[in-house]
Amino acid sequence: MLSSLEVAESPSSRMRGLTGRSSHEGAFLIRPGRTVHTLGMRFSLDVAYLDADLRVLRTAQMDRHRVGRPVRGSRAVLEAEAGCFERWGLQVGDELAVRGDGDPIQKGATR
Repeated sequence: MLSSLEVAESPSSRMRGLTGRSSHEGAFLIRPGRTVHTLGMRFSLDVAYLDADLRVLRTAQMDRHRVGRPVRGSRAVLEAEAGCFERWGLQVGDELAVRGDGDPIQKGATR
């Protein structure tokens, strides 16, 4: 298990994201999604761009008040507080799995 997970699938929840929060425990999955911004954020983010199978295509750390570029092939974006991906060992090529509504996100061994 990597983390507890909050999923944003409605247009309003995807647009709002983590904006306005002072912190976030766990991960935040934006689906569908190709890019993110940190405008109005109170903390920096780790961002993973995922393909349709939730395989990590690219990771980045984004400072506050930035706009990310779309990543070719991405269909979802995973956000967490900066430093989480390093603690979790999340890397490009990892395949993630969401286990049920509100359940944690898990990493498969597909590197």
